[in-house]
Amino acid sequence: MPEVWFAIPGDPETLTGGYVYARRLMDALPGAGWTPRRLSWPGAFPYPSEEDLKAVRASLEALPPRATVLIDGLAYGALPTSVLDGLNVRIVALVHHPLARESGIASAEAAHFEKTERAALTFAQRVVVTSPATAQTLTQDFGVPQNKIHIALPGTERAARAQGAGDVPLILTVGTLTPRKGHDVLIAALAEVADLPWKSEIVGSRERDLATTALLRKLIEHHDLGRRVTLAGEMNGDALRGAYGRADIFALASRYEGYGMVFAEALAHGLPVAACAAGAVTETVPKDAGLLTPPDDVRAFAGTLRRMLNDCALRAKLADAAWRHGQALPQWSDTAHAVANALNLTLEAAA
Repeated sequence: MPEVWFAIPGDPETLTGGYVYARRLMDALPGAGWTPRRLSWPGAFPYPSEEDLKAVRASLEALPPRATVLIDGLAYGALPTSVLDGLNVRIVALVHHPLARESGIASAEAAHFEKTERAALTFAQRVVVTSPATAQTLTQDFGVPQNKIHIALPGTERAARAQGAGDVPLILTVGTLTPRKGHDVLIAALAEVADLPWKSEIVGSRERDLATTALLRKLIEHHDLGRRVTLAGEMNGDALRGAYGRADIFALASRYEGYGMVFAEALAHGLPVAACAAGAVTETVPKDAGLLTPPDDVRAFAGTLRRMLNDCALRAKLADAAWRHGQALPQWSDTAHAVANALNLTLEAAA
């Protein structure tokens, strides 16, 4: 089988959607006809030092001539052209969402990422994206030709249907505590429905962005929600499946998503979804399985939660649709075959 060198920055065991995608893709690629080889890059991306960039350039120069390299977008969008120019490798970029679309960064920083990513993408023979929305963004805003882009939706494991928490509904949120995930909007919305019975569990790393974690704790204290809202930290495996299984509603107020793997996981567990119409969320969450509101609209998000909490028939209808759609979601073997198609075309073009 042909080999692909998969450049992944930092610890591949990190519990974020992008790293989960990388791990599962590595596992599934042999079944699609490719042998993956991991290329370890520094964990400072997307803020590499000069020494980091020298190490990256050296790692690419050390590969066999005309090697096929798949580079994760967390690193690729931050690479200056000096690192990519003159290499004797075939590059396929993997873009979950543009770095410039990350929430909570300064405008100058966003402009820098937009410039570096636009330039870097011109060096890629093919570009793999995880949603049609990201494909459209790269074509319209970054000038990437449509014929270079390949969509490889994340896979989703089949799961047992959620059974709920009982008399007091559990509102589950899964997402690292960062500005883009909109947990501040969620907490403010929960405060507006504090007259109703519910509990909230927010699953996600509390260490990746300490400032956001501190802000969320202050918001919980300010709204006197300490007994009802739990910042549960990271979960994986059985613990995460258990959280989905005991939930009644999945709620995540993301300001932007390149796909939103946790929304797909919620559908796979048959959970009704409260979310924002941001990025690829409108593609990931079917209209009959969730209620979407504008990003950063606390009142609208609170209204959605109130409807779901008050109307058990509506919640059941949304849950049934979520379960139905969840059974039809792509699996990781489908993802691997979509990526393999991009890799195959890269080889054919170079023949």
